[in-house]
Amino acid sequence: MIGQPLNYLDRFAELFEPALVAELEEKSMLMEVKSGDTMLNIGQTIRAVPLLISGTIKVSRINDEGQELLLYYVKEGESCAMTFNCCILSQTSVIKGSAEEDSVLLCVPVALMEGWMVKYPSWKKYVMTTMLNRFTEMIKCIDEVAFKKLDERLINYLKEKAKVTGSSVLNLTHQQIGDELGTNRVVISRLLKKLENDKKLLIYNKQIKLLKDL
Repeated sequence: MIGQPLNYLDRFAELFEPALVAELEEKSMLMEVKSGDTMLNIGQTIRAVPLLISGTIKVSRINDEGQELLLYYVKEGESCAMTFNCCILSQTSVIKGSAEEDSVLLCVPVALMEGWMVKYPSWKKYVMTTMLNRFTEMIKCIDEVAFKKLDERLINYLKEKAKVTGSSVLNLTHQQIGDELGTNRVVISRLLKKLENDKKLLIYNKQIKLLKDL
């Protein structure tokens, strides 16, 4: 746990009623996580709903063989739709949540969820909008896997990573990319080399720099 930074609720003040913001300040807790930390695993009991104040959280699924498939990213001011869903249905987690970069979370106790849905229209809207947006993103993810070639998925993946991190230089290994796209390192290395030959990107040791033509 860390001390509360000044104005850490500012980004939620425009979304929620003053009374809800006051309850967030009083009843929720701040948590700091480091890049790479796993905050939630499949099968784990969910005790708090995370609202992201800063950083980026990666939400993914893992199959029986241990392969990880990226579902979506949670960005500043957002929350996790799958967590909401599990809380509403009183189910254990069906996703893995890990910090893509150093992040600060506002953790809302699950016990408050149901009451806030009735008490605060802005909270109900926030939850439902989050679930709708994430559902749309997961449909997009399914479309990517089902209908797009791997080279197209790779380009979209790299662009999304750059958008999330705010940098054209990505700290990624070929193995990491393969894991998140559900394929192997050799295939990713071959596709990245082709993109480099096409002057779409530059490959360094554990880094990839995207060029404007990607």
